[in-house]
Amino acid sequence: MDRRSFLTVAGSAATGSLMLPRFAIAQARPFSYYSVNAFSGNFATSGKYSDLGVRAAVTAFGNGLGRSIEYRKIDSEGNPAIAVRKVQQAIDQDKARHFGGAALSNEALAIMKEIDKSKGVYITYVGADEVTGKDCNRSTFRWGLPTYGAVNTVMRPLIQQNPKWKKVYTITGQYVFGEALLRNAKAVMQETKLEHVGNSYHSLAEKEFSGYLGNAMGSGADVLVVLNFGANTLDLLRQAATFGLKQRMAVVVVWFSGLDTFQALGADVTDGMYFGLQYWHTLDTPANKDFVRLYKGEFKENPRFYSAADYQVATLMFDAAKRAGSDEPAAIVKALEGHSYQGLTGDEQIRPFDHQVSKNYLLVRGKKKATMKDADDYADILSSSRALVPQGESDCKLA
Repeated sequence: MDRRSFLTVAGSAATGSLMLPRFAIAQARPFSYYSVNAFSGNFATSGKYSDLGVRAAVTAFGNGLGRSIEYRKIDSEGNPAIAVRKVQQAIDQDKARHFGGAALSNEALAIMKEIDKSKGVYITYVGADEVTGKDCNRSTFRWGLPTYGAVNTVMRPLIQQNPKWKKVYTITGQYVFGEALLRNAKAVMQETKLEHVGNSYHSLAEKEFSGYLGNAMGSGADVLVVLNFGANTLDLLRQAATFGLKQRMAVVVVWFSGLDTFQALGADVTDGMYFGLQYWHTLDTPANKDFVRLYKGEFKENPRFYSAADYQVATLMFDAAKRAGSDEPAAIVKALEGHSYQGLTGDEQIRPFDHQVSKNYLLVRGKKKATMKDADDYADILSSSRALVPQGESDCKLA
């Protein structure tokens, strides 16, 4: 595992000075938290912002546990096999039990099984429905809304507001996350009587989308629905702008990371396109205002999605340990189940039957460059919802 770690100064004051008796010093064992993310490789940008989010969480929690928090990074390199190997090492060699993060669904699905075997506790935010669906387990929780919620939050209101849309073309990443988005998109199209005129699959390594975009433009579709993520989305939208695609059909990106990708594309590309977001830095909630104030004070910029997500999951872990009064994963799991709190998106609750957080997902529209009020004002929030599979239809059966 990546040995880079630090003992935070937050909470160190509680360990007192050199005048403390020896037994008190022995009891001041830090709370160990392991962040699993891609800190190198093709997804290193997500890891960079995830790291800032965890650091902000450690600072914000301060002395809340009455001792320091030891934050360690596990670099998955964007590879599930590497992620599993390093998590196993941390469990076996360091007795690691408290985990958070993972930007990729296949990574999270792989490591959640290892963490459950060791009776640890893990909070993630990836999209694949399986995390809190058929592959759910007692050790794993998820903050981000799954693909079901993203698709329904984004597509349903747009379909209602645009009755002239009759035909849809989709471009889908051929991996776990993309397949889940496509499955849910097909269900919405079928229910709303939209014709799905075609789909193009692409690999995770794909960079050339001109052929797929040509298929979409030649399909007669009224709208292109993009069902991928990260660098794939960036490359696709840049090439779509070159093709002048948004002048010929509406463009809907169901799952977009947010500020970092808006900045990478620029308003000239994103203007008029629709996006689904887990988080946006201008959310008018007390918890988000506190977070943005702290984050900007620390890092002199607005937080991106990965920073917000890792801040939230780390904060949930620290708070659960505090309320449980214990480092034991079983006690932390019990403290998390059914917990209601003020989260970054407003009122948030953790469903006890599948460990899924009920939170808002956002539908936004890209703004014209001339109407942006500041350098990060890329989008208007149109609506939000927290669509989740009801308990009676859930595939999750916790042991």
